[in-house]
Amino acid sequence: MKQLILVRHGKSSWEYSVSDKDRPLIERGISDAILVSNKLNELAISIDAVFSSSANRALHTSTIFLRQLFFPLEQLQVTDRLYDFSGDEVLRMINDFGDDLENVLIFGHNHAFTHIANLLGNTYIDNVPTSGLVLIQFGEDSWSKVAKGTTVQTIFPKHIR
Repeated sequence: MKQLILVRHGKSSWEYSVSDKDRPLIERGISDAILVSNKLNELAISIDAVFSSSANRALHTSTIFLRQLFFPLEQLQVTDRLYDFSGDEVLRMINDFGDDLENVLIFGHNHAFTHIANLLGNTYIDNVPTSGLVLIQFGEDSWSKVAKGTTVQTIFPKHIR
């Protein structure tokens, strides 16, 4: 059984004159990421691999999560494939995961993550909020065959604040 954990990056700032990729998290983005990662930690899921978008806000969110989960930071894999807003490249990446991986955690962006959550999960989600998490389980043994899974859990900051 395969499990995919989608996490949208934390709330970021538009105040700085920087490129989209360089936008930093704001304080709420940091605190929400801590809240949600602590809830994920309570699920005691053994994570096999973690991938993050190369954007600063996604990387910062991923490092917060990994510290809370006691997952080795050096095992974080950064990829431009998750710097995708449509979801097309994210889906291709999911289908390319090695079948030795059971539980994969990815950090990225909307609208891609809401699209993927609705495409692959069985619960409609209007919008995956910043620092929002969606856990989807699949009955397939191969990532290349995942199609429709079961949305097992959503953890959104507003529900735990």
